[in-house]
Amino acid sequence: MTDVVAAFEAAKGFMPLDEGLALHDAAKEAALLGLPLLEVGTYCGRSTILLADAARNAGTVAVTVDHHRGSEEQQPGWEYHDTSLVDPEVGLMDTLPTFRRTLHAAGLEEYVIAVVGRSPQVAKVWRQPLGLVFIDGGHTDAHASGDYEGWAPLVAEGGLLLIHDVFPDPEDGGQAPYRVYRRALDSGVFEEVSATRSLRVLRRVPGVFTA
Repeated sequence: MTDVVAAFEAAKGFMPLDEGLALHDAAKEAALLGLPLLEVGTYCGRSTILLADAARNAGTVAVTVDHHRGSEEQQPGWEYHDTSLVDPEVGLMDTLPTFRRTLHAAGLEEYVIAVVGRSPQVAKVWRQPLGLVFIDGGHTDAHASGDYEGWAPLVAEGGLLLIHDVFPDPEDGGQAPYRVYRRALDSGVFEEVSATRSLRVLRRVPGVFTA
């Protein structure tokens, strides 16, 4: 566990340690279902390390989906723009090389399937049930809703749906993830398991299905 935490803290990213530990705990629980663990929003692989470690220990795999061109707040002129992640040849964000280095340094490459593409397009062709879905992609309503609509129905009964950057108070952050979180609860398909800062963990209720 110490090595995983060290790799997590060394990786480029934004998730604080307490949320990371909560994510890791949820991933370890969900991995016992024997199904893949999937995240939307890879960035540089900070959270992927935690999913991959849980998958390794349970004999399953972590899947991470991202177009690797950066979300809206990571573009030039915005708060989270990182010039070191810009491909100088094309002038666009490209987090894929850094992500690959992150996994290599953590020794977890063989436990991860990296899908380079846009979340709704990937979801349309994905058919296998998932033990866990972690939504941490774009934070506009269109992106957050698309991630929820594409992936939440694929969470297996008893599996977990995690949503990051949930801020009930608009003063604390954007509201799109919060609206998706409320939508999941209001559906009756998911019930809340825990909350750690802005990370919400929900479980798919057995025997309850979407309309």
